[in-house]
Amino acid sequence: MRKLFGATALVISSVLTACGGGGGSPGDTKLPYTITLTADKTQLPINISSQGPSIGAYATYTTTLYVNAREGGAPILGAKDIFACNLSQGLDSGALYYLDGDKAHEDDAGNPLAYRSITLGSNAGGNSFHFHAGTKSGTARVTCSVTNPADNQVSSASVDIVVGAATGKPASVLGTAQAPSYLGTQDNTFIDPVTGQRMRNNVGIQAFVMDDANQPIPNPTAANVQVRIRSFGASAGARLLSGSQSGSVVQVSTIGGLGLISLSSGPSAGVILLELTTDRADNDVINGIQDPVTSLMAVSVQNAPPGTVPLTITDTSISVTNGMFYSSALTGQGGRPPYQWSSSALPTGLTLSSDGVITGTPTVKNGDYTVTVTVKDEAGTSASTNLTVTVAGEFAIDGCTSSVSAPCALTAGKVGTVYANTLSFSIGDPSVPVVWTMTGSLPAGLTLTSDGIISGTPTVAGTYTFIVTATRGSIVVNQRVTIVVAA
Repeated sequence: MRKLFGATALVISSVLTACGGGGGSPGDTKLPYTITLTADKTQLPINISSQGPSIGAYATYTTTLYVNAREGGAPILGAKDIFACNLSQGLDSGALYYLDGDKAHEDDAGNPLAYRSITLGSNAGGNSFHFHAGTKSGTARVTCSVTNPADNQVSSASVDIVVGAATGKPASVLGTAQAPSYLGTQDNTFIDPVTGQRMRNNVGIQAFVMDDANQPIPNPTAANVQVRIRSFGASAGARLLSGSQSGSVVQVSTIGGLGLISLSSGPSAGVILLELTTDRADNDVINGIQDPVTSLMAVSVQNAPPGTVPLTITDTSISVTNGMFYSSALTGQGGRPPYQWSSSALPTGLTLSSDGVITGTPTVKNGDYTVTVTVKDEAGTSASTNLTVTVAGEFAIDGCTSSVSAPCALTAGKVGTVYANTLSFSIGDPSVPVVWTMTGSLPAGLTLTSDGIISGTPTVAGTYTFIVTATRGSIVVNQRVTIVVAA
């Protein structure tokens, strides 16, 4: 069976017989009609790869529906366009297909056409057709009707097909800016020489909240997205707006997984860095954020009309702390924004997004790393520079300090003598407790508790090397340590 590639527009077929509600219309007939509608599968997976419809054992996203009608106790007579079937709800979840090999039901390339309504003839009182799942979860209701020619009484039957299963728990939040996705400074009077339009000083920002099945989160009962302007770059004087809210932080509710706010620039050029947060715990940011799901997005603010000054990168160096989460944005000016960013390999743990945001937790040897960063504008012009990334900071355990890549010797022990040692961790917010775990083997007789206490009585002499892991919020750092146990 040929497959339908990409999204196929729904074709609305002519319904040649009357479609009615459930049951039947009033009337006195000596030839009563009854109709049934069944489906091979009433649960289909979300068709995330947009595969086309097919028939058979490997038709993962397609189910066959069977419609039958009887006159009294016998199948109705065969005739053309007896059955009228349509999607009465859940159109976004999928579409109907004939899959009968008829060229009239295929496009010029031979791919099956998608319909929201189809008509079918009767063969021994019944016929079959198909439903094919789309990329969105939901429940599709398929309804088929038949009209008794004796008195025009309409009988109908329905079946529900569930596509996917939305979990309802926020798993991601992503932001995108309204075209052209960049701003001019607050009081600019710049005119774009190409469009002849004044450069805007405000832009719409959309926040998309999706669940674990990558489906839009259900509409919440309270605000479920918080957007905040980070204190960075061109943040001074910039503000967010949503209804009566105005300031550096706003909270909005999503509709169909989408929340909308407005961002206005301040007097400075550079980058406005936005932090978008939703709460996985209860999809509510009003009552406190218990389990945050966060992302960052950068919006460029320009101090010259597009295309009038050369494209440049203003950053030359950044400093990060070993083992501590870092987030920042690179700044480009000139050319014709918006920009696309790329780089050579960053220190392990750090990544660069296409909008120029560097995030991650570095876990490498302290020192200076040279990274080539490149920015490309809408006109295809690019600029590159060498960015120095300075990695510093120490992982402290029991008064012994070293970089995360070097081993750390803990207090020595002795066979038969009680041992106690408390691990300490100096990175991150001290109000957030540290949870300790380990990989490898402690000296026989010793144990490590989650609050970092190594204790017990060693029973076997030797040198023991293992890895301890300190977790403080989003900060996770590993460190090799050694304990020498004397005889």
